Amino acid sequence: MSGKNQKNRGTILMRMFYPDRREKSAYTIDYADLYRKGYRGVIFDIDNTLVPHGAPATKEACVVEHCRVRTFASLRETGFSTCLLSNNQKPRVAPFADAVGSIYIENAHKPSVKNYQEACRRMGIKEEQAVFVGDQLFTDVYGAKRTGLYNILTEPINPKEEIQIVLKRYLEHIVLFFYERDLARGRITKKNS
Repeated sequence: MSGKNQKNRGTILMRMFYPDRREKSAYTIDYADLYRKGYRGVIFDIDNTLVPHGAPATKEACVVEHCRVRTFASLRETGFSTCLLSNNQKPRVAPFADAVGSIYIENAHKPSVKNYQEACRRMGIKEEQAVFVGDQLFTDVYGAKRTGLYNILTEPINPKEEIQIVLKRYLEHIVLFFYERDLARGRITKKNS
């Protein structure tokens, strides 16, 4: 294989990790616009997407930190179902889900497609009606893309993370460099829905 073909193949392989869209935060997304476009369910990662990694999931924390309870209540008022999809265990996920009033799947084994599909089933929607919001390319976005879900990559809320995530972040920066370059060169386009 020639050098040019290998380079193109590498870029194409990286595209499997490209998000459909990037946002600064889960709290800056225009969910009403997504609803108008036909989406009916939002699947969220928790740690570093909705709260700093390992932050307490009490109702008090949810009210103080970015008005999470109001965000979920607003989503329900708009007509969205929500599901929290986390690789964390039940003692971490269940209290957070209770605080925001959402269904959840713990120990999700992201990026496996099984629980992305299960989240859609539990919300009573088709996969094409779901939006996934998360902060990691190699688990959150990659799993959503493999499942065929529209996905939004957010910036991590807090840079303080476990070592295995810090190491993945270095690789994410490389992928995101090529993502931004491909956007700028018109090789790919942002998917607004």
